[in-house]
Amino acid sequence: MASHRKSRTPGTRVAGIRTPALATAALTSVALLSQTADAAPSDDDRPSLEEVEKKVDDLYRQAESATEKYNAVKEKTTKQRKRVDTLLDDVAKRTQTLNEAREELGSFAAAQYRTGAGVPDTATFLLADSPQDFFDRDQLMDRMTGRQKAAVDDYVTQQSETMEKRKEATESLATLTDSQDDLKTAKATVQKKLSTARELMSKLTAEEKARLAAAEEKKREEAVRKAAELARQQAEQQEAEEEARRQQQAESGPSGTSDSSGPSGSSGSTSTTPSTSADSSYAAKAEKALAFARAQIGKPYVWGATGPDSYDCSGLTQGAWKAAGVSLPRTTYDQVEAGTTVAVSQAQPGDLVFFYDDITHVGVYIGNGMMIHAPKPGTYVREESIFYDGESSIHSVVRPA
Repeated sequence: MASHRKSRTPGTRVAGIRTPALATAALTSVALLSQTADAAPSDDDRPSLEEVEKKVDDLYRQAESATEKYNAVKEKTTKQRKRVDTLLDDVAKRTQTLNEAREELGSFAAAQYRTGAGVPDTATFLLADSPQDFFDRDQLMDRMTGRQKAAVDDYVTQQSETMEKRKEATESLATLTDSQDDLKTAKATVQKKLSTARELMSKLTAEEKARLAAAEEKKREEAVRKAAELARQQAEQQEAEEEARRQQQAESGPSGTSDSSGPSGSSGSTSTTPSTSADSSYAAKAEKALAFARAQIGKPYVWGATGPDSYDCSGLTQGAWKAAGVSLPRTTYDQVEAGTTVAVSQAQPGDLVFFYDDITHVGVYIGNGMMIHAPKPGTYVREESIFYDGESSIHSVVRPA
């Protein structure tokens, strides 16, 4: 019997929907949802300018922290590469010496072969994996001359040392590979932080950028005011110290002058003369460091850079004190340990000023509450108040020489 049901038109049925009315409603809902998802977020959903500013500042801080980690890994990698190169050169030289010792033993074997003495033993020795095991046999050692025994001993020693150095070189190569992987990871982390910060800034409107610039200017003015206040306090303190010194000299009288100001000064004023001498020596070095730093003003900040065309913060301070004949470590984490910590109020030109609890930024103090530093990506080496990010951001002040 023929079926009376109408055949369905192919391609008109939506899976899971059996009526045109339901299909239309479902498709309409999907369209509305799509429009909602594609619609621009409302103003209420956008972060405030203050939130964007804080996020960007945090990202730059994180990038600077990652930069210092990158610098540390890079320095470690450089040292390891030098060590590996040295080990490989040593292995090559030891291998050459080992081959020469083997040739000498070969000449002994050839001589024994020509005379018909001890051929099996010699051949066994040359083919043995462990020569020492073979030479422990008394009968062979008894047949050897003093020169031959010395050659064998030298060969065994050279072989052992060469194998040890090869093992050491292999391990160092593995460590170097791990460090290179860490270096790539640190580099990717920095780039990601900076990319995110740039993306956030690019989304600001012109009006928001203007407001942000105004806020930055207000912050800068407050930092300058704090620097001037510190300069005044330091000047007053210096004047008080000089007055006390003059008073002390006046009370000492002519008889105490030589003890107070002479080269030894051990009996009159032990607290002033050595200090004055040390201050003079430090000031001379600091002057060279500051001259170098000033010459870099205007050069761009580039993370991981140590000059001469660009710098990051620790690269600049390292280069400045290198110009003064003082070798500083590469990273802020190590530089903060490379000197004597002093109070902010006692800071002198040339001192290093470190920032934040994680010690991720540094500048070189130039006096009057000001410093020279490489601030962050997108900026240039410049003079700025040490209070540029607020007084609470200062971690410590270190005198490196």
